[in-house]
Amino acid sequence: MPDVSGTPSAHPTHADDHWTAYNAAQVTRDVRATCRRAMDLAGPGAGRTAVDLGCGAGRETRALLEAGWRVAAYDSEPAMLAGVDRSHPSLTAHRLGFQQITELPEADLIYAGYALPYQDRPSFDRLWTLIRTALRPGGLVAVDLFGVHDSWTANGEWTFLTVAEASALADGLIVEHWDEQDEDGPAFSGPKHWHVFELIARRPR
Repeated sequence: MPDVSGTPSAHPTHADDHWTAYNAAQVTRDVRATCRRAMDLAGPGAGRTAVDLGCGAGRETRALLEAGWRVAAYDSEPAMLAGVDRSHPSLTAHRLGFQQITELPEADLIYAGYALPYQDRPSFDRLWTLIRTALRPGGLVAVDLFGVHDSWTANGEWTFLTVAEASALADGLIVEHWDEQDEDGPAFSGPKHWHVFELIARRPR
């Protein structure tokens, strides 16, 4: 089953209230599997830089900081990083929507858990180019993406990928982990059908 217990609703009635409630629920959940796997593959974080895109309450940001990473965290919500000490010396917080990001710091690990799909395809493609540009040689990108069988595809403002499209994102990279999941499961708003891809890929040295 996809690791999606804290993933938001497709059509929140009151967006601000929805995201506030969603982020509040994220503070104590487990670190997502894709992030844990990427951290294991990346090795020690001391002295290295990670980017957390769509960091939300900061559950993965906190795990990265605890593992010694310097972290640049990005999110558009006022409640971003509610579960993190914002004064941490290794943390840089950027309150920006994906469309507002014009560059990313050079990084050894770039993580986006169930975040990148919540933008239209042109914005997604532009941000993916920024991600690949920022990735240092030997660095990892770790993302969770939506597939075309997902029950939220009616939302034309988001990005849903075919297997071929998702695979093509890693062209020129070394795929360290790939998993496709196409099944029913829970979401923050209730049960739905998930079609998701877990992708972890490394830039060659």
